Amino acid sequence: MISLVDLERIAARGWRGSSTATLGDWLLRAGGGFTGRANSVLVLGSPGVELPAALERVEAFYAAHQLPTMLQIPFAVDALDAEPIRTSRTLQDAGWRAFNETTVMVTSLKTAHTNFPVSDIGVARHEAVPSAEWMAGYRYRGDALPETAAAVLADADGPTFVSLHADGEQLGVARGVVVDGWLGVTAVTVAEPHRRTGVGTALMGELVRWALDGGATHAYLQVDAANAVALKMYGKAGFREHHRYHYLSYGR
Repeated sequence: MISLVDLERIAARGWRGSSTATLGDWLLRAGGGFTGRANSVLVLGSPGVELPAALERVEAFYAAHQLPTMLQIPFAVDALDAEPIRTSRTLQDAGWRAFNETTVMVTSLKTAHTNFPVSDIGVARHEAVPSAEWMAGYRYRGDALPETAAAVLADADGPTFVSLHADGEQLGVARGVVVDGWLGVTAVTVAEPHRRTGVGTALMGELVRWALDGGATHAYLQVDAANAVALKMYGKAGFREHHRYHYLSYGR
């Protein structure tokens, strides 16, 4: 099984900040404020300096980008003594707040291909760059996208932006990117009138087919740890929890 650190590094390459810097094992990312992953410090080990000095460097980075300071803390639920979670505990004791716990789930593409077969629901379109129509179909946490979203979405090596259409209507959209044989699934959004009609399954099937054609072998996705419906759905489809992460901010 792939390690937490390796999978998070793969995921970071699939969803980048438009500006980045490194500090020891920490990856500092800024992406115009769109999504936590593109606008937080990915904490994977030691920053190489004492924590107060590291925070000074981090705060200066985000001040320069006119963004709040935020950390992403990955952790394995069976290994809560790792350095990132110890850092999180130290900061929480100092008044930082943890929020948005997220479950990272993985599966083999062989399993995914069985559980998400290519569907005949609608006609699939794949785009290398998201069109205005695709962007209009994606909802992030239920909201329309800010202007800065397009740069973050497209900033990966060879992503695909898939959409399903029928009778002149866009039924749903999703984004996929393959890094080191791993398909990262993001931005799955089904248009409200077409929810619970198989569109989401069809979108997943399209991404799985596309990734297999590109030589990928496994897939990962991130789900809000409080979203019991999504966790159950992906669990039935063969995805299993690999690890979790939460964010930290001060005074939020």
